[in-house]
Amino acid sequence: MNESGIPSRTTGLKIAVAGIFHETNTFAPGITTFEQFTSEWVEDKASFDQRFSGSKTSMGGVIDIAKRLELELIPGLYTAATPSGMVEAATMERLLDLLVQSIDTSVDGLLLILHGAMVSEQYSDVEGECLRRLRQCLGDSFPIAVTLDMHANISPSMVKYSNLIYGYDTYPHVDMYHRAIEAFEGLISYIDGEIKPVHSYLHTGMLIVPQGMMTGTGAMKELMDLAFKLELNDNIINITIAGGFPYSDVPDAGMSFVVTSNGDILASQRCMEQLHGWIHLNKERFIPQSYSPFDAIAQAWQEREGPVILAEASDNVGGGAPADATHVLKLLVNPPQRALEVICDSDVVSAAIQVGIGQSLNIEIGGKTDQWHGEPVMVTGRVRLLFDGHYEHIGPYNTGKHAEMGRTVVLECGLLTLVVTEERTAPWDIGHLLSVGLDPNQYKIIVVKSAIAWQTALGDYAKAVYMIDSPGCCGLNLNDFQYKHIIRPMFPLDEQASSRVYHFQ
Repeated sequence: MNESGIPSRTTGLKIAVAGIFHETNTFAPGITTFEQFTSEWVEDKASFDQRFSGSKTSMGGVIDIAKRLELELIPGLYTAATPSGMVEAATMERLLDLLVQSIDTSVDGLLLILHGAMVSEQYSDVEGECLRRLRQCLGDSFPIAVTLDMHANISPSMVKYSNLIYGYDTYPHVDMYHRAIEAFEGLISYIDGEIKPVHSYLHTGMLIVPQGMMTGTGAMKELMDLAFKLELNDNIINITIAGGFPYSDVPDAGMSFVVTSNGDILASQRCMEQLHGWIHLNKERFIPQSYSPFDAIAQAWQEREGPVILAEASDNVGGGAPADATHVLKLLVNPPQRALEVICDSDVVSAAIQVGIGQSLNIEIGGKTDQWHGEPVMVTGRVRLLFDGHYEHIGPYNTGKHAEMGRTVVLECGLLTLVVTEERTAPWDIGHLLSVGLDPNQYKIIVVKSAIAWQTALGDYAKAVYMIDSPGCCGLNLNDFQYKHIIRPMFPLDEQASSRVYHFQ
């Protein structure tokens, strides 16, 4: 969070960068395999620079700050997969082995780019296991800084095995570039001996749905503002507020805080006490208002202007959902005004390609993953466009990053437009619509399979927003989930929140 400035001595330093990035929804259908990580895979400097130079990603930030400081950057393995279900055990072992082996042991420090909510069949805390193995290889005194997503389920092991932790400050996440730069600068300061990080860690005993974590307004903004104020203390290096990821059923799931001070554990403890006191008084404010699909659609038609965003977060692609839920779609067939939805259905894509542009289809779409996310819906539409699905982020989220929807079809079903993709596609960037020639302003209703992150794509267009509560693996009502591994009591599943505190010196 603090802008630390340029450290004093960097001549001759070599810094490694690596990472495995995945948000795991343990309630989502299916298993995440090795193949799903191969689309985002680099393991040498040339490919790292080629893929990420000029992008406003964490990796782009690392490249830029290394150039600015004129030190040597030595990338190891970096790989990522779209949020999805539990990671296969064999895949996880392979990824961890490859990452550890990819680190040049002659470097002076490591910046590790992680999510913080990765779960595999054998590890409930993948990031903690990753850091433990790196410590075994590199030694207890080796400098390691970590960046984490705001939805990280931070564990005590993650804090214990890292020297510095920098979580995102924004949701939607538009600051990963800046947090990576800050983490890199902090790492150099630690290597130079300018800082001596010590940590206080608090698990709040709260599960927060993503809709309660938006940092631009409401309770989360006030909490972040308090953290920024506490950081003004000269002895505080960094405060990470992690909202957590409630769809990972693991012991460390939930909101947590990490306060890092410069050798002053009492300062860390005092800050943590203030944060803890605030969250205890305000926990009810993190439960968002929501609407049934029927009520949301009925009210959306009555809005004076569009587009009206219907946030179907239960099918949140960015949370691991299948992207083919139909609880909203079934109510939008033959709409009275123009409506738009992006949905994943490879069978429909193949059928549309087979008949060709300008031809009609009468076909069932969506609802093919499981009954939890709805039944298939029959639609009749004309194939307007076929597209290879490649585009580049042009908005504030991961600007410049390459994106892949798979083969993509635009179906015009009367006043309903369906963008049907072969791959699950999160609405993180407006390019997912502009690339297929669609103008958001032409629609009264736009359905997004997202909780909050859709705002980086459509926030400037939205005239009204309705958060929808419908069944699915990213549903708003956490009482609908059968938790087996979280530590109880846990608010809001229980009336009380049971916090846990650890100090690391």
